Amino acid sequence: MTFSKQKNPWRKIALMSAILGLPGAAMADWGLNLTKGVTPYSNTVYDLHMLILGVCVVVGIVVFGLIFYSVIAFRKSAGAKAAQWHESTKVEILWTLVPFLILIGMAVPATHALIMMENVSNADMTIKVTGYQWKWHYQYLDDGINFFSTLESGSNMARQLKSGVDPKTVPNYLLEVDNHLVVPVGKKIRFLTTAGDVIHAWWVPALGWKRDAIPGYINESWAEIQTPGTYRGQCAELCGKDHGFMPIVVDALSAEDYAAWVTKMKAATQHADAGAAVPAAAVAQQ
Repeated sequence: MTFSKQKNPWRKIALMSAILGLPGAAMADWGLNLTKGVTPYSNTVYDLHMLILGVCVVVGIVVFGLIFYSVIAFRKSAGAKAAQWHESTKVEILWTLVPFLILIGMAVPATHALIMMENVSNADMTIKVTGYQWKWHYQYLDDGINFFSTLESGSNMARQLKSGVDPKTVPNYLLEVDNHLVVPVGKKIRFLTTAGDVIHAWWVPALGWKRDAIPGYINESWAEIQTPGTYRGQCAELCGKDHGFMPIVVDALSAEDYAAWVTKMKAATQHADAGAAVPAAAVAQQ
């Protein structure tokens, strides 16, 4: 069969290009694609991801399109004869220069994202996050608030062997905690991440990053949540037998609601401190 009797190979190549080059908006809603977060950095990461993905798709279409076209149009059965040549300086310069420029074009926004991620200056508040087996400890360094956050009792019961509880009946199974991390929207929050025993990792996808929690070492991160809501995450570093039972829940509140929560927590802390001081004073008088 000769080449002239076949269908135009460019039609197949165009169809493949249309399939691979799905619109960015459609890919954003696809479950396999990276999702947008609720912080400036998470949006920067998403835009960078889509840019690099687009570059890779275009390069893939061009390279494989040329390969498929060459295989079809210049096959022996169509009467093609191999060209006799050894090198081309222009072609070699071209295929070296083009990838170099592409890499530089991708490196510039990637470097901007890395610098942005590490810039924890001018933070409005600081929260220290300490990982333990199998819980998180949160300290609001500016307000004197601290508490532990562990797996919620319903999930903890349902996960037990022969508990008789259907996990499907438990809301947010394995993704709910007894004490949520509460933060205000529109404020730059500096996170100090460490651990008290083994290596953990504090990860909330909506924030756009994860940070290792390493004993004896403090990692810095920041987030400025722009949309009120509840955002869930998990420990992302294998830390032992109950690694899968260290969820994270962040509640982002308006400034007014956050201020009310801080007032309530401070009052509860003072009440607890006063209750603990009474027995101590009684013992001292004996």
